[in-house]
Amino acid sequence: MLILLPFPIRQGKTDAMNEAFDPDGIEQAVFVVGGHHETLDEPWHALRRARLIYVSDGVLTVRTDSSRWVVPPGHAVWIVANVLHSLSATRRVQSYSLYASPDAAPLPSQSGALVPDALVQALLVAVAELPLDSPFDEPAARLVQVLLDRLPALPAAPLGLNWPRDPRIQRIADSLSATPAQSAVLEDLAVAAGVTARTAARLFVKETGQTFGQWRQQLRLLVALEHLGAGASVTQVAVEVGYNDVSSFIAVFRDAFGDTPARYFRAISVDAG
Repeated sequence: MLILLPFPIRQGKTDAMNEAFDPDGIEQAVFVVGGHHETLDEPWHALRRARLIYVSDGVLTVRTDSSRWVVPPGHAVWIVANVLHSLSATRRVQSYSLYASPDAAPLPSQSGALVPDALVQALLVAVAELPLDSPFDEPAARLVQVLLDRLPALPAAPLGLNWPRDPRIQRIADSLSATPAQSAVLEDLAVAAGVTARTAARLFVKETGQTFGQWRQQLRLLVALEHLGAGASVTQVAVEVGYNDVSSFIAVFRDAFGDTPARYFRAISVDAG
């Protein structure tokens, strides 16, 4: 079932169904809905169910107050119940959302990016076809149970970034996010944020689990995923995220994601299809 998500979409529209949809208004403990949008700007909200957001086409950015993920085709993000989150996409995106009550089954206890296998992808599509206005029959319930059983075993994907909470470090993070290509060193960024470089370096490790250099590189890679998913060339993206040498960008991308940008998106397109 392809349906319009319940939140006011400020950019673009789905051509799925023309009625609003509230996940918390559904009685089923577990269900899946799908939708596609030319662009997407789903505002901040929290749900009483956990949510798995699987992207079958396009690239989706998912945010919580402490994390950010960029999700290409064939990948997913798990959001635990009652966590504020928002979704956005600058180009066409198609996704399937699994909503599960916390007591429905043993579920992942932490939010994060995942790699659904082919069976999980097929089950998400199949369960999305089930009606939401009546209890599932026995065959449908078995499909749902297999889907739930598979979730805890899904491998994690390196598609996320912990976002700092300290306001001084947030200013540095926001500056880099707005202009990822900037070449400013931590000392300069720290002065502008009203903190010493030594304190900034310590807080980055404490709040994100990464050094400043590691965090900055991961940010650039996630921005690169967004831009590559929007159709930009590898050369253009390399410059946009701060690499003057395209070969260096490709090498860093391959180290992080296991393949070159062109092959990576080609491979995930085949897998998602």
